[in-house]
Amino acid sequence: MFQKDLFKGKKILVTGGGTGLGRSMTEKYLELGAEVVIWGRRENILQETAEELGGPIKTQAVDIRNADAIEAAVAEIWEEGPLHGLVNNAAGNFISPTENLSANAFNAIASIVFNGTFNVTNAVGKRWLHDGLKGNILSIVTTWVWTGSPFVIPSAMSKAGVAAMTQSLAVEWGPKGIRANAIAPGPFPTKGAWDRLMPQNAQGGVRDGEEAIPLRRYGRHEELANLAAFLMADQSEYITGAVIPIDGGQYLNSAGNFAGLSALTADDWQAVRSQIQSSNAKDKSNRTAS
Repeated sequence: MFQKDLFKGKKILVTGGGTGLGRSMTEKYLELGAEVVIWGRRENILQETAEELGGPIKTQAVDIRNADAIEAAVAEIWEEGPLHGLVNNAAGNFISPTENLSANAFNAIASIVFNGTFNVTNAVGKRWLHDGLKGNILSIVTTWVWTGSPFVIPSAMSKAGVAAMTQSLAVEWGPKGIRANAIAPGPFPTKGAWDRLMPQNAQGGVRDGEEAIPLRRYGRHEELANLAAFLMADQSEYITGAVIPIDGGQYLNSAGNFAGLSALTADDWQAVRSQIQSSNAKDKSNRTAS
């Protein structure tokens, strides 16, 4: 589907590039000849990914909740040459009744998805504008940007903001040769997100499972990576301002959100919280051990 040297001479930044969908997109870009910079908060995970994938890949431990850290890291990239593409993939999410959310819980998600995505995009975009360079921004959102989603309000609000940013910048920066598009995935199993969004005690109400997807299956990482490569390619440079679903038709059939969780009882929610806390503790233990 793609020529092997499609991204030869291109440098692409993937936030959250060490794990999950970010890693899958990073692997695809490397396969097609790109130099890739990956960001994440955990240097050990980034290094493991770089070693396992090989190729021209650089790691930077960056917490995108910190605007100063973003500026410093982007400036460091530019010292070795400008980026050609940016993939806003870093995110966070968990399920919870909205009335149980504290301000800190809301900000834990919004500071990454909403503020962080804007700050990364602006740090890169203003350098493209200053240098008179073309650029390509690709953001990972969700189908909730069209439908909203109960029980994940911080993410739904933040992703909707990223979609609005995408469409706004497509118009504002388009005359300068900068494109902005977004991909809205349905369910693509990843270890971290799946444990927090699809715990066993909630699976009966979350998205109604594969039966609610017209194609009757969850997404495969390589399918999203192919779309990310297509949108990043120069051959697609007439596409901008698009938010493209890749969900097997799910949101058309069942909205693709967490409305089914309304059926959970207080006891069910306690079990869900316990599972998520157990997953978080295990993840923290594994990071410490590494």
